[in-house]
Amino acid sequence: MRRSVVAIGNFDGVHTGHQQLLRTAVEHAQELGTEREPLQVIVVTFWPHPMSVVAPGHQPLLLTSLSDRIDLLRRYGADEVRVVQFTRDVAAWSPQKFVDTILGPLDPAVVVVGENFTFGNRAAGTPQMMREFGKGRFDVDIIHLVSIDSERTCSSFVRSALATGDVAAAARHLGRLFRLSGVVVVGDQRGRELGFPTANLPVAADLATPADGVYAGWLRRLDQPSAIRMPAAISVGTNPTFDGVERRVESYVLDRTDLELYGINIAVEFVEHLRGQVRFGSIDELIEQMNKDVAATRAVLGID
Repeated sequence: MRRSVVAIGNFDGVHTGHQQLLRTAVEHAQELGTEREPLQVIVVTFWPHPMSVVAPGHQPLLLTSLSDRIDLLRRYGADEVRVVQFTRDVAAWSPQKFVDTILGPLDPAVVVVGENFTFGNRAAGTPQMMREFGKGRFDVDIIHLVSIDSERTCSSFVRSALATGDVAAAARHLGRLFRLSGVVVVGDQRGRELGFPTANLPVAADLATPADGVYAGWLRRLDQPSAIRMPAAISVGTNPTFDGVERRVESYVLDRTDLELYGINIAVEFVEHLRGQVRFGSIDELIEQMNKDVAATRAVLGID
């Protein structure tokens, strides 16, 4: 195996701080590699979330599925992604064993980590400790945390922003629009009866979602790589007007009543929060508000 530059971390959300870490890894690979002996960028991440192992029931909601995380890591520079299955045994490793077991086989020239990265039993390992372990074998580049608008970028901040419906703040720290993806399921089909047919996604129990409410955003089919994104008014919640109990993401593609998306894998991207979820007194009030939501979505997205 040829030498590598290794970036290691949890990488939930692959936000702008993670992206800075990956850019640094790519720069090291370009500087140290040669045409004859290029260095590959290997990203090491962990699944499931370590908190689900060390403190079951207290793990955070995830910002991305594992498959989306891997796709994003590759988009931002990884040549290869190594997923470490995080178990109680792994959690119990000493910091030295962690370095020898995880990093040793990758033969890194440089390891890139964030300044808040910890590893080994009871999170006793620090970046400075990793640097000591690597003497004579590899260098360690410790990346400072990123801040945007005076707020420290981290997965916890993005989760908090989503929990209040501030998808715009989440997007600034992610460096892209927050999105949910999945297969469209058959819902109650009330939207079609009201003139606003929606594509329905169930809310995954382990994934973070924006707060209940209505949002302006985009919908894209994932079964067609060249498919254009379509403007959408997106509702997140239980549909209280009809006494719903199941939390869903329902997307109405503007001016489209001809779409057949059942069973299709789609992505829904959130641009801006429009309003909270409301129980309406009548169907007419609901339809009137839905027309207002569509008009507000047009204004936010800048479309006629």
